Amino acid sequence: MDKTEPRNLSDRTIFPLGQKVENEYFTGTVWVETLVSNDGIFNCPIYNVTFEPGARNNWHKHPGGQILLVTGGRGYYQEEGRPVKIIKEGDVVKIQPGVKHWHGAAQDSWLSHIAITANPQKGEVEWMEPVSDEYYLQLKIEEKDA
Repeated sequence: MDKTEPRNLSDRTIFPLGQKVENEYFTGTVWVETLVSNDGIFNCPIYNVTFEPGARNNWHKHPGGQILLVTGGRGYYQEEGRPVKIIKEGDVVKIQPGVKHWHGAAQDSWLSHIAITANPQKGEVEWMEPVSDEYYLQLKIEEKDA
């Protein structure tokens, strides 16, 4: 699959790809589509997030927790101090409030997931340091042993 144009992936997803993210909280190319706004009615913002191969977010925490529903591809999820987990289509990841973590695509695969922000009234996401290339590239070795 062409790394710069997610045409094939977007053809297989049921939600729009969204807007390309342009900020310091992501490494690589990521798209986000807001599915449900934090408008005070539903109190549950929901996003479709798509990562190109190798793309990932920084370490971060959600004061109210987060739920990821993996809808396509393959990637990684890791909590601070714990082994990395391989995530794939159909997986549900429940992230407890205040847990430092990161998630993103595998080196050789796109990743698409629905991100649900739980209890948004407890505060905004706290962004932290990036997952370095050196650290991330070592994950491929761990994946073979998984």
